Amino acid sequence: MAKRKDRPARVDDVHELALAMPHVTVWDGTAENPVYQVGGKSFVFFRNPRPDAVDPDTGERYADVIVFWVPSEADKLAMVQDEASPYFTTPHFDGHRSVLLRGSRIGEISRGELAELIADAWLSRASNRRGQQWLKEHPRPAQGSP
Repeated sequence: MAKRKDRPARVDDVHELALAMPHVTVWDGTAENPVYQVGGKSFVFFRNPRPDAVDPDTGERYADVIVFWVPSEADKLAMVQDEASPYFTTPHFDGHRSVLLRGSRIGEISRGELAELIADAWLSRASNRRGQQWLKEHPRPAQGSP
């Protein structure tokens, strides 16, 4: 059987994948932007337009920013330092273990990459017990493995 190529991610996938993680609750946030939480801790949320994330040409605030927690500052830096990457940060998030991604650029990553990003976000915020249980049920390849 031929392996199906992973399709580009869509904003709807964020909702589907975040809700598929265990013990997730959704807080409606503001301006109808959902906040996905585990154990009362946010791991993915849709951000309201803010003055720190604007179009450099027009000055318009981005209305489609999604925030994802990451496991470490090193992970964050690895994701945002590549200028070709759709991930970014702003000074507002200095010292905050999260990356930003505009909904309009989400198709630059695959659905599989988005699923991994959301799982990592969930794992970074879930309790150790919940995280270990999820990892037991969803083994991940070792670093450097295909």
